[in-house]
Amino acid sequence: LPAVKFAKKHDINPEELQIIQTKRGEYAGLRKKARGRMTDDILRENLPNLISKMTFPKMMRWGKSSFRFSRPIKNFLCLYNDKELTFEVGSIKTNNLTRGHRIHACVWQKVSTVSEYYKFLIAKKVILSQEKRKKKIQQQMQRRLVPLNAEVFPDEQLMEKMVYDVEYPYVFLGEFPENYLKLPIEVLSTAMKVGQNLFSVVKGKKQIPYFLGVADAVRDPKEYIKKGNERVLKARLEDARFFWEQDIKIDLKSRVSSLDKILYQEELGTYEDKAQRLKKIVAYLGNKLELGAEKKDLSTAAELCKVDLMTDMVREFPSLQGKIGGLYARKEGSSISVWKAIYEHYQPVSREDPVPSSLSGAVLSIADKLDSIIGVIGIGYKVSGSKDPFGLRRNAQGICKIIIEKKCNLSITRLIDKVIKVYGNLLKTSPAVVKEYCLDFFRSRLEYIYEKEGFSYDLIKAALAPGHDN
Repeated sequence: LPAVKFAKKHDINPEELQIIQTKRGEYAGLRKKARGRMTDDILRENLPNLISKMTFPKMMRWGKSSFRFSRPIKNFLCLYNDKELTFEVGSIKTNNLTRGHRIHACVWQKVSTVSEYYKFLIAKKVILSQEKRKKKIQQQMQRRLVPLNAEVFPDEQLMEKMVYDVEYPYVFLGEFPENYLKLPIEVLSTAMKVGQNLFSVVKGKKQIPYFLGVADAVRDPKEYIKKGNERVLKARLEDARFFWEQDIKIDLKSRVSSLDKILYQEELGTYEDKAQRLKKIVAYLGNKLELGAEKKDLSTAAELCKVDLMTDMVREFPSLQGKIGGLYARKEGSSISVWKAIYEHYQPVSREDPVPSSLSGAVLSIADKLDSIIGVIGIGYKVSGSKDPFGLRRNAQGICKIIIEKKCNLSITRLIDKVIKVYGNLLKTSPAVVKEYCLDFFRSRLEYIYEKEGFSYDLIKAALAPGHDN
């Protein structure tokens, strides 16, 4: 039937279809011949549409045009075959002009060939290749750290940002007072990163009173860049220390009663409601995974894991939520299974992010993510196309990754049933519909994970054909 529909769509008889070998296996298809066209005509016709369809997390308009992009486009150079390729995007016309570094060589130049373009940019302090910019940053960092016998605290996200933020990278080494080393490295590195894009410097995995920064500059002969960053960082670290000292005056247990003042989701209640659901879900998982004595610790972790949302530190540095709660719990003397579970319960936040190292962290992470998925789907939200405002794909993917890597022996179907039951009458959608949608959703995430791991389409389909309950 699909082959007949396919043939009808392309106005041919089904007998005319051919078996075509692809990377994903054999498919029924057809071969068509099309008259060739000049490349520049194809580019001129298609480039404006391709550029207009580019999307970014934040889009903007400028002037009177309805055209949207990540930033206002100041100039549009387009060459093909050593000739200017003319077209228009929004109200911006292409040309054969380019410009050097905006600070150190802000001059305009006409270019007629690609080689001329490269030579002009490098002469005017613009390194066009992101790979070369990254290599230059890494080499300079290494040179700066040799005298200290230290290394940079790894942060691929920040490194990628700096590679794309600068045209001609200059790495500088700065210092800060040693008394701030009493703060955990998570707090120090976050304070450096947020706002200033600075890298922590460590020796033997311990922070030392230095940092690395990347400026879009040729050099810093009078150390204005270095001293300016040192001055600002000292103020930020002073704030962080103040937040830390104020937060630890109130233990996490004393903050629990305030969770009912923070709304989790309008139709799903407060964070107090979420914490109570998490306690029931981790109790169920603890029984199924036969965790024994750890079940009590898991209940405590579930009760406390969202409390750090009320701390000054998380208000200032939202990316520390979870981690700071775990650090405060450790300082209060909580057992390792409690503070680790709190610290790790947001992991993994991406496909590349590691799963929780502790089993208690893995269980609490599964519970938290599944509670969010069931709740959002249960009140009528659906994931479609690029729309996923609640991060449901990320949550489902994280659950799959944890179960696979931790080899958790449990039924996802029964777990979904349990969470739906925990929600009770809060869900608008019928339990059967929620369950069916969730199972399909998890199946699609499993397919995505295995596809990214390099398994063939047919093998994935065959492996999941018997079901994916466990």
